[in-house]
Amino acid sequence: MRRLGHCVLFYWNRKEVSRVIVKAVQQIMLGKITRTEKETFATLETIKFAGYDGIELNGFMIRPTGILVRALTAAAGMPAGRGGAYDWAALTREAGLKVVSLHEDLGTLKADPEAVAQRAAELGTDKVVVTGMYRFDYTDRTALAGLCADLNRCGARLHAAGMELLYHNHNVELCRISEGGERAYEYILRETDPEAVGFEFDSYWFTEAGADAGEWMEQLGGRMRLWHINDRGSRQRGPSITPILKSDSMELGCGNMNLDRLTQQAKANGIQAVVLESHRNHVEHSAIKSIQCSAAYLNQNF
Repeated sequence: MRRLGHCVLFYWNRKEVSRVIVKAVQQIMLGKITRTEKETFATLETIKFAGYDGIELNGFMIRPTGILVRALTAAAGMPAGRGGAYDWAALTREAGLKVVSLHEDLGTLKADPEAVAQRAAELGTDKVVVTGMYRFDYTDRTALAGLCADLNRCGARLHAAGMELLYHNHNVELCRISEGGERAYEYILRETDPEAVGFEFDSYWFTEAGADAGEWMEQLGGRMRLWHINDRGSRQRGPSITPILKSDSMELGCGNMNLDRLTQQAKANGIQAVVLESHRNHVEHSAIKSIQCSAAYLNQNF
């Protein structure tokens, strides 16, 4: 154990029996520290040593991607890195990390669900996650109906292949539909088939939008299969010009979210994995130190 700033780092005993709820890291945090295959393996080993059991992979980061996708993700503070040339199944296996899920875009999934299922199976996971849509109007009821129909169809085909389809939220799903005023997330919950579509709930984004993440987790119940965990607060680096600081992502236990309440609800929902995702505002500007710092909370609570 050592102290990093105001965060205490705990290093996990590899011999301890695995927990029922897998503790994982989202690959989006690793774009800047996976520049070579050697660096990637060292990073995965460090994650394992900090106490994590798994990793969540992204389709656009484990295969060659176009310049536009790389530019857009980099602009959003989420560089794709150079992992498209690596054998992630071998790297994660050798590092002792379980792949908890594969994030994939809906277009790729619609084009060939069976191919996505096969790719997920090769990585050792039975979960495929679709994130919120780009260039999509969540206030349009017709568009939402089409989205839910696509999710149901893809989910049914993945289910037939032994896979689960999960939907991952951001904050846009809290927009109200133009007709009726219902929130888009309420509509998605109601119009997707529980047998075909589950959820990976991101509590940070709903908190950022001013919603009570705990209440939404309670509504999801057993359909919430995975949890994207993060904390939110302000980090002061020296004197500030004004008394107003920007709120942003923080290491677990270093911000102001009621993580204990959310953890209790996530466990009550029967989640299978908790996935750390904090792609910016890292302590000491270091993704790996941020991962290690957040491990303190996860190792204590899962």
